[in-house]
Amino acid sequence: MSQVGLSEIERRRNAKVAVVCAAIFFFMTGAAFAAVPIYRAFCQLTGFDGTPRRAEAAADQVLGKTLTIRFDANVRDLPWTFTAEQTSQEAKIGETKIAFFKVKNNSDKPITGRAIFNVVPEQAGPYFQKLQCFCFSDQTIAAGATVDMPVLYYVDPKYAEDINTKGKPEVTLSYTFFRSTSKEAQAAPVKDHKGG
Repeated sequence: MSQVGLSEIERRRNAKVAVVCAAIFFFMTGAAFAAVPIYRAFCQLTGFDGTPRRAEAAADQVLGKTLTIRFDANVRDLPWTFTAEQTSQEAKIGETKIAFFKVKNNSDKPITGRAIFNVVPEQAGPYFQKLQCFCFSDQTIAAGATVDMPVLYYVDPKYAEDINTKGKPEVTLSYTFFRSTSKEAQAAPVKDHKGG
């Protein structure tokens, strides 16, 4: 085979390798951007890593065993005051309870935030069910406004059967509000919340 023929084969082979490398690069870049929302959806669906699950209906039974549910509220990079209106509640396993949080926008501009949540101990994540929560969507608070935000929740009765949770009498539900970065949030109309 001539030198000219060999170099043509090598060029084709190099071009194929370049195309494969470019395809892998673009796939990995796309996977990196998709990883966070996919991971968040996985955690909410399964309760993995202490993430509470979103429930469609209340529990079908209430047990006699009572848990202490503690509440924690934090903000990151927002001029908001965010507090739990109760530090803890006693709840029977399976009993639907409501807890309230208060948010005040201390700035002179409307701001949209998003709350992320977690449960400690993390083994309780699959059993901590939320029926309604301000954390399910972005929250736009008008300048200087104060808002009361409810969370409707229960602890699944299976909590009492799991060897990793049945000896744990306390669960802490923690929220942290961050400034929302979604395009929908930036274009959303301001809610004129009023509260106590």
